[in-house]
Amino acid sequence: VIGLVIGKTDVRSFPDRKNIGTERYTFSFTIRDSPTYFINVQSWGREEYIRSLSESFRVGDCVTIENPLIQSKEAEREEKFNPVTPSGYKLLLSENHSVVKTSSCYDTDTRLLSLLHLPVKDPQDYYSLGDIVANGQSLHGRVLNVLAAVMAVS
Repeated sequence: VIGLVIGKTDVRSFPDRKNIGTERYTFSFTIRDSPTYFINVQSWGREEYIRSLSESFRVGDCVTIENPLIQSKEAEREEKFNPVTPSGYKLLLSENHSVVKTSSCYDTDTRLLSLLHLPVKDPQDYYSLGDIVANGQSLHGRVLNVLAAVMAVS
């Protein structure tokens, strides 16, 4: 699978239920290869493997993923922490079987670069900040998608 990394989480650790007293590490990212299709990728493993893999690329890089495990996603659980994708699947990376290689989008496919700034949600499914201010009471308690731009960071 070849795609552009459009999102990435930080490395996290969790207590390993099978090996009490040890930690398992994970991080996930989202790749896109067309305006319509993108998929979440998750990796679990030893700290050294996960940190090394996470540091090997960043958002905006093109990656080639070899030998991922394809797994049905559990929509409610998975999409709490990752973008909602049009696919019913996710990719899992295994330290022993999977390989992630980075390359320049110019070397791979320059059309991938244009995908970096496309929203992952339907353009009709957003509220502007003005809409939220004007209709705040009627929106109370609802989960909303917000479309906004950062004007300054200080």
